Amino acid sequence: MALLRFKSSTPKPRLPSGVRIYAVGDIHGRADLLARNFAAIDADLHLRPVARAIEVYLGDYVDRGPNSRGVLDLLIERRGARETMCLKGNHEAFMLDVLAEPRKVADWRLFGGLPTLLSYGLRPSVNPGPDEQADLVAGLAVAMPTEHLAFLRDLQSSFSIGDYYFVHAGVRPGVALEAQRDEDLLWIRDEFLNSSADFGKYIVHGHTPVAEPEIHPNRVNIDTGAYATGKLTLLAMQDDGMVAI
Repeated sequence: MALLRFKSSTPKPRLPSGVRIYAVGDIHGRADLLARNFAAIDADLHLRPVARAIEVYLGDYVDRGPNSRGVLDLLIERRGARETMCLKGNHEAFMLDVLAEPRKVADWRLFGGLPTLLSYGLRPSVNPGPDEQADLVAGLAVAMPTEHLAFLRDLQSSFSIGDYYFVHAGVRPGVALEAQRDEDLLWIRDEFLNSSADFGKYIVHGHTPVAEPEIHPNRVNIDTGAYATGKLTLLAMQDDGMVAI
């Protein structure tokens, strides 16, 4: 475990007594790494039991990596065994858009969507034309289990507990947390990343890959580019401590 340290002058965010959060960064089709994180959580809970453990997944389960279908299978199964909060990422939002508008497959290709189609047994060309786009989306709708679609549609955009606010991309500075728009929660980058503002709660997010978890006075970024680096960050938070497992 690696303790993440706040600056001494920074007030530490706290969780309610008896609560531990396990937060997982962007998975992007790496079902193998997700299974390893499950094992790490289970081992940690065995060594350090707690009254209430909540697993928070920060979105971007699909695209780029090789097994998006497997990631959704694992997360759906995990919900039956543990208390989980699965948040929506911009890639899940875009996948739902593609299912509604097949012409967006061309943009999805640039977004890392072809590996997702492959994981469902489809065989897209590198640059699908309009007819193939429609066929691919129709094929995806047939190949995708109904529980996968229900899972994607049920995802929340944020989760708050204690002094923490969990979200995929970040929040817009100057806007109250309860007034944030989904577009910002799923897509924002520079305005959020460059802000030193107090957002009202401590933000735990992903979306923008970094080499190591980056801790700031107002936020921590735990997207370590799992699909490319093989490193899927798992953060454990309890009381006023924060540890990378």
